[in-house]
Amino acid sequence: MSKHERWNTLLELLAASGKLEVEEAATALDVSAATIRRDLDELAEQQLLIRTRGGAVAHGVSYELPLRYKSTRHAAEKRRIAEAAADLITPGEVVGLNGGTTTTEVARALALRFASGRADTAGTAGPVPSGPALTVVTNALNIAGELAVRPQIKIVTTGGVARPQTYELVGPLTVGVLNEVVLDVVVLGVDGVDPGLGVMAHQEDEASISRLFAERASRVVVVTDSSKMGRRAFARICGLDRIDLLVTDTGIDAEAVAELTEAGVKVLTV
Repeated sequence: MSKHERWNTLLELLAASGKLEVEEAATALDVSAATIRRDLDELAEQQLLIRTRGGAVAHGVSYELPLRYKSTRHAAEKRRIAEAAADLITPGEVVGLNGGTTTTEVARALALRFASGRADTAGTAGPVPSGPALTVVTNALNIAGELAVRPQIKIVTTGGVARPQTYELVGPLTVGVLNEVVLDVVVLGVDGVDPGLGVMAHQEDEASISRLFAERASRVVVVTDSSKMGRRAFARICGLDRIDLLVTDTGIDAEAVAELTEAGVKVLTV
């Protein structure tokens, strides 16, 4: 196991329980206690955890892995979900994307799908629109950076204060821009999906921006791997009644699909 893989695993264990003991981690990863101590020291230097005698604890109550450490989790599922979501977008549409690993994959899939300046329009009604093949509105700096070099895609970024964990822009400046745009569809990444509470995010400022994205869009598509189903997070984005479609992997259980369908949400599994 490489250092990067060890760090991913250590941070996931820490996210699950809020604390971690050296001996426990060494057993789980099948490495020496000395290796775990060095890993924890280095992660503490990057301010990803707080070192304690004999282990480590998470930063605060609402612990969230930085985007670069979440990117390898459920990677294959996220790519399939992203490709399916990108196939739902038609040429000329205005698409909103919030931040996160799955929406980043959606952005990459859109870039490939519209690489020639126009996507396959089979089955779509009306003429192919002139102008950009696609307009993307995002508050995620990494998504904007990846799409800005694609001449066929018009990229619109919000202002705001950047959060280093997710590269998302939040705050009044972000709200001001989103209040001035109209979206055909928004693709939202979330941290939890609950049948009663709806979809949620770890941070209240990110949740409020995602909620505004949903309010500005004619269609709301949620993209999430099945590990988020039934999971709750700190801040509510919106109820299931605001969601048109949820795209997830085949790991979702039948009961969750039934609950979402009963709430009026169409579920697409890939």
